[in-house]
Amino acid sequence: MKALLLENIHPEATRLLRERSIEVDHRKGAMDEDELIEALQGVDLLGIRSKTHLSERLFAETNLTAVGAFCIGTNQIDLEAASMAGTAVFNAPFSNTRSVVELAVAEIIAMARHLTDKNAALHAGVWDKSAKGSHEVRGRTLGIVGYGNIGSQLSIVAEALGMQVYFYDVVDKLALGNARRCDTLEELLGKVETVSLHVDGRSSNTGFFGAEQFDQMKPRSIFLNLCRGIVVDHEALRDRLLSGHIAGAAVDVFPDEPKSAGDPFVSSLQGLPNVILTPHVGGSTEEAQEDIGRFVAGKLRDYAGSGATVMSVNLPGVQVDSTVVKARILHLHRNVPGVLARLNTVFGTHGVNIERQQLATRGELGYVVTDLAGPLTQPVIDELLALPETVRLSTIG
Repeated sequence: MKALLLENIHPEATRLLRERSIEVDHRKGAMDEDELIEALQGVDLLGIRSKTHLSERLFAETNLTAVGAFCIGTNQIDLEAASMAGTAVFNAPFSNTRSVVELAVAEIIAMARHLTDKNAALHAGVWDKSAKGSHEVRGRTLGIVGYGNIGSQLSIVAEALGMQVYFYDVVDKLALGNARRCDTLEELLGKVETVSLHVDGRSSNTGFFGAEQFDQMKPRSIFLNLCRGIVVDHEALRDRLLSGHIAGAAVDVFPDEPKSAGDPFVSSLQGLPNVILTPHVGGSTEEAQEDIGRFVAGKLRDYAGSGATVMSVNLPGVQVDSTVVKARILHLHRNVPGVLARLNTVFGTHGVNIERQQLATRGELGYVVTDLAGPLTQPVIDELLALPETVRLSTIG
């Protein structure tokens, strides 16, 4: 098998895949669609991060077995097209959670103490030893918008620092510690002095936080966005920073980001006081990147080697024994009645004995993993491929 890893994925991923005799091509940057489609000819596994976008056209013109998103989000991938092409998609929903939380906490403290301004003054040769405008975070209120893996862990750490935590989520979530749930975003914005966004990048969240929401925040509040660049109106944020309504902001993600390190970056938020701009590094710690590399590469390796789809974001989840008796058939199909019976009819017709079999369904797809007690013949494969419900057929052993 061949794998292509883009966007400077941690070397641990390359090591794990090569351990399974998978040929790996490792590249630093992202690619545009035409270049990527050409590079994927003959490639089975693709590893990306957030800058590479995978469209319906890409899945139609390639034959990918699996995609690994070495990050939390999968909004850069057309998951429906991947599913219809029979391509498994895996991500790392937990690996960099702590790294993002630690950056958020560091930035909240830095803005509350005006450390960016103090730092700039000293670099300019100005000694400004004053407590004016500097505050402890203990006893202050934090509003978390989006109470998923990152938001909920930020809640725990912030509370340990003595902050009073409120949160808002469109899904009813269990409050951790003493955090308090708000029924509406407007309610949360009216209660807190610091707002941190942790929502996903689905298209419906584009422009989610704009002028109306900034105006609902308390005067001299602090604002953070470490989730997705498209969710915030940066011009509205700039206006409120200049007016003083927002006292400080930390932004790690942007609507348009350079594809590679060293490329030019332009933002309307540049040059403003008490504004921390970071180049999408919320999850970019050595610990997080190594763990992501290990986790996602492990999922790709397990799927390629045994057919396991546990924690796939688009295919039915099946946990399988890594030991293949004689042969294993992985059959991804349209989820309609009678497919399993038709599969087993083919096996019975050819006198193939089934050692064990697992079926799982998810939406429009079904996935059957069948271990055979005897050898697999080409006529069996041909008949299974000919079934009208078949989306993808793979064999192991």
